[in-house]
Amino acid sequence: MQKIAILYDAGQAVLSTFDLDGVLRQILTIAHDYFHVQDAAILFRDERTQELYVACHIGQEQPRDKMRVPPGAGIVGASVREKRAIYIPDVREDSRYVKSIDSTRCELAIPLMVRDEVLGVLDLQTGDVNHFDPDTIDLLTLFSTQASMALQNARLHSLERRRALQLEAINAIAKQTTAMLDLKELLSKVCSLIQNAFPVSHVSVLLKEEEELVLRAHYGGLTLQIPEGGKLRMNAGLWGRSLAIAKTVIENDVKAAPDYVGFFAETASRMCIPLVSFGQTLGVLVLDSSQIDAFQPNDVQSLESVADICSNAIQNARYVDRVKQLAYLDGLTGIFNRRYFEMRILEEIDRARRFNHGMAIVMVDIDQFKRLNDEFGHLLGDEVLRQVSSIFHQQLRKIDVVCRFGGEEFAILLSQTSSQHAFAVAEKLRRMVESWQFPGVPRPVTISAGTATFPEHGTTRDELVKAADSGLYAAKLAGRNRVLLAPLSRGAVAASDTHLVRSEY
Repeated sequence: MQKIAILYDAGQAVLSTFDLDGVLRQILTIAHDYFHVQDAAILFRDERTQELYVACHIGQEQPRDKMRVPPGAGIVGASVREKRAIYIPDVREDSRYVKSIDSTRCELAIPLMVRDEVLGVLDLQTGDVNHFDPDTIDLLTLFSTQASMALQNARLHSLERRRALQLEAINAIAKQTTAMLDLKELLSKVCSLIQNAFPVSHVSVLLKEEEELVLRAHYGGLTLQIPEGGKLRMNAGLWGRSLAIAKTVIENDVKAAPDYVGFFAETASRMCIPLVSFGQTLGVLVLDSSQIDAFQPNDVQSLESVADICSNAIQNARYVDRVKQLAYLDGLTGIFNRRYFEMRILEEIDRARRFNHGMAIVMVDIDQFKRLNDEFGHLLGDEVLRQVSSIFHQQLRKIDVVCRFGGEEFAILLSQTSSQHAFAVAEKLRRMVESWQFPGVPRPVTISAGTATFPEHGTTRDELVKAADSGLYAAKLAGRNRVLLAPLSRGAVAASDTHLVRSEY
């Protein structure tokens, strides 16, 4: 009756909670206290390596937290393989014993099973030879059946809870990304949402651009070893494998993967999910963890759902971005139009004011363009506009902006630029156009330009444009084919007040 009472109390205790850690501690506490064992541990099986590792441990001796037992090794390995309790009355007389605790003399390993599946092993060790009698072993075997049920219930509850949290995260990501149409903002938000909702250390988005992948966004706690915007070979690394097979790839120990290419210092595990929208491959969602065995098969479906949501959101943002670009591009020359200039000049002035550095405007006009049109026809005139635009675009920095302001007039925004540098840039463009051989035009084509800088010539859009326009007007009056600088003034610059500075270049 006492044994039945022990078994009943033990069963009630382990079945009293759905928390996995709580169940593990209850099982070991009962085994330790009721059966007077020196050391008790529960080992689980690593799905990837099939090794046994200590999930929870209680006892007076050295901890076994980092202990890993190869498949089939030791008493615990034999218990898993044979699916039965294995008892060694004296470990010194059994070659199967794998030493883990110095004072152990007796060991009992009982598989924790549900139906025919081994969930883990209950391993009990004592310093007394032949500590367990047959009745106690039978009782512990019955107890292990209840413990197995409790573990299975806790695992299922944990899995369902995890799935519920993942569904909540997926819903939140879908809601937030659907409303975002700016691509840069979207990618940044996607990375932070995933990193906060799932057990990953870092999230990255690699987007396909021509024949390479570009790191367009990332978020997390790992140390990035390449710059944001850095380029990666599309067929390299785990992402290359993922794209090649068009499926999710998981490596739970990247050091064991010969094709692994890292861009975070601490990565131990990685998952790569292709980003595909309507059959078009956009890139790869890369999830990194600093822990080995971080990604479980149960996580794949949820994270693939997130990747699908992100893919469609990225595609929508790209469509919107493309529409915006078309709205800001000049149809004839392919460079930006006046609408884009009006938006960017305000941004550049604000940036110059906040960071206390200069910026400049260059207003440019093709000399006697009406006469060129009348003389050689509008088709040739259009080609001259296209080639002048191309010269400007090729000679300027990537951070500079060239726009067709209207007709044959252009506006150029130069970031982080002094008046001397702006003048030199405009002069360089003038010389390039003057020496250019325009097909079908037997005489040189020239330009005139006026330059103005922030804050010397103004601190507002109107002041700067008016000052640069005044310089351009004065250059026309002075004989064309030249660059002139507006006078130093914080107010509006009238054409009649313009101080003409003849180029010395």
